[in-house]
Amino acid sequence: MSASLPTDLEIAHAATLRPLVDVGSDLGLTEDQLEPWGRDVAKIDLAVLDEPDAGHRAKYVVVTAITPTPLGEGKTTTSVGLAQALGRLDKRAVVALRQPSMGPTFGIKGGAAGGGYSQVVPMERLNLHLTGDFHAVTAAHNLLSAMIDNHLHHGNKLGIDVRNITWRRVLDVNDRALRTVIVGIGAREDGLVRQTGFDITAASEVMVLLTLATSLEDLRLRLGRIVVAYTVEGKSVTADDLQAAGAMSVILRDALKPNLLQTLEGGPAIIHCGPFGNIATGTSSVIADLVGVRGSDYVITEAGFGADMGAERFFNVKCRVSGLVPDAAVLVATVRALKAHSGRWVIKPGKPLPEGLLAESPDDVRSGLPNLRKHIEIIQRFGIAPVVAINAFPTDFDSEHAVIQQLCDELGVRCAVTTHVADGGAGALELARVVTEAAEEPNDFRFLYPLEMPLTEKIETVAREVYGADGIDVSPSAAKALAEYERLGFGTLPVVIAKTHLSISSSPSLKGAPTGWRLPVREVRAAVGAGYVYAICGDMRTMPGLPKSPNAERIDLTEDGSIVGLS
Repeated sequence: MSASLPTDLEIAHAATLRPLVDVGSDLGLTEDQLEPWGRDVAKIDLAVLDEPDAGHRAKYVVVTAITPTPLGEGKTTTSVGLAQALGRLDKRAVVALRQPSMGPTFGIKGGAAGGGYSQVVPMERLNLHLTGDFHAVTAAHNLLSAMIDNHLHHGNKLGIDVRNITWRRVLDVNDRALRTVIVGIGAREDGLVRQTGFDITAASEVMVLLTLATSLEDLRLRLGRIVVAYTVEGKSVTADDLQAAGAMSVILRDALKPNLLQTLEGGPAIIHCGPFGNIATGTSSVIADLVGVRGSDYVITEAGFGADMGAERFFNVKCRVSGLVPDAAVLVATVRALKAHSGRWVIKPGKPLPEGLLAESPDDVRSGLPNLRKHIEIIQRFGIAPVVAINAFPTDFDSEHAVIQQLCDELGVRCAVTTHVADGGAGALELARVVTEAAEEPNDFRFLYPLEMPLTEKIETVAREVYGADGIDVSPSAAKALAEYERLGFGTLPVVIAKTHLSISSSPSLKGAPTGWRLPVREVRAAVGAGYVYAICGDMRTMPGLPKSPNAERIDLTEDGSIVGLS
């Protein structure tokens, strides 16, 4: 494998793109079902979901990873490379991915179109605006925010407790100065003075429910169920109470339609939605997958971060909504990540890799194998066959790959080395072959918990059976919130646990597969529109994009708007 490649942008610009009508045809889409957005991007008409599918169902494959380093281990490139390789094996394959947020795009992380010769193109369109879906989410979210303040200004007929408003504002830009703001300063006509703030658009509940909606009607119902505040008596206040959901649905009408692009090798790629993986579901949309399974042999989709986070939510949340049963799971592993889990090396974003980490050391890889073993067990816990994809880097050594292969052989798990970044689909052919084998085997897919299980027990079940924790420690405020959500009828929702992505545990400093620890449940909130309750666990500073508690820190102001102190 070559150690030197052109830049991703140079590779993308050198590509010859197929007419998008031809790309859509590979997915069973007619020209009338595509709505062009420029030359190389199209929206897919949702009417396609209403057509009979003749009982066809594609194989459904999720790509996840071991616990990543801050640099990421290549789930997106592996997803694209695998789809390209399946195309080379004469399989009709589509890759369904999230759209990147422009906040991380302009930060250290960069874009999310894949890399090397396993990319989705046009790269610039994908990373910058695309068809404006993120801006539609921003507008719909902030319309609801404005209607809350407008309701307060006009007398607060619903009796909203101003200190218990949970709905903030969003923006698809990293702007720390807006994390906490005071609104309403000025004349009385400018509204009620209160503290609020901005989160990044990818952290919006609207983004998640757009991801999980199955139709425009379902989207409208989910928007109406969004809880934005509570009254002094503790009653929840929803978007429907504020009569905002209809207008939000209109704003999101086009955003609900998935976007069709193509891979570098001309295969179809559906890009839709982009919720964060550390604090939300971390998957692309249900609708994208439903479109894909109707017109292909294989749908390759991705779940954010490691199997403890992305795959768990994919199985327990997304698959409940879609009704789709996964046929296989690809677990991406890298030599550098396993060396990091040995505890001997620290990888920091924006900094060069330690020289010693790049030296040949099968022992370092072997010391990090408990992390890989744990993620294999997590996937198997859901009754799905895992396939380990060793995402090879030019700095790897064959002896290091052999250590990983040996563990897989001992566990009876399929494994393949893939060089898709350097070689495109040709570099992932062996991975494609073992994935097709795994997908043909019958599986015993099962959810981790029944929805009837109490919320506290659901959280503890994930903590024990997925993370390997000894149990959970629930703060008094979290326990109060859990009891209140049960009283309000939210107890039958699934749970999402917001924690660091840098460890299976809730502490980023614990590497490998830590044992003897307990999951600290610090705060619990209800994302009722999206359809889950989420628990914030561990150090919140390790979770970029996490919305702040509305009651975390209050700033007192005089009637004229001057700040008088903190409470």
